[in-house]
Amino acid sequence: MSETTYSIGEGPATRVSLSLPEGTAEAIRARVGKREFSAFIAEAVERELRGQVLDEYLADYESRKGPVSEQARQRARQVFDEVFAEEGQWPAAS
Repeated sequence: MSETTYSIGEGPATRVSLSLPEGTAEAIRARVGKREFSAFIAEAVERELRGQVLDEYLADYESRKGPVSEQARQRARQVFDEVFAEEGQWPAAS
């Protein structure tokens, strides 16, 4: 039996246990309602993972080529977002 690897934001939903400070949970419920709570958390986690993927790429690039200016870093984020938005997927989480 082969294991399927899903990219960030893909695959069937899976239940996980999550602990949050009550104030954070209340703020989320107030903003999106009880029914959209899980979707809000999933989107926030996906954004964080995507940011980490880009940060890892930039760190690797800098280790090979040297420092990247803040302007180039912002442009890289924009290009990264555009490319993966067009393709409709992000790399698999590692």
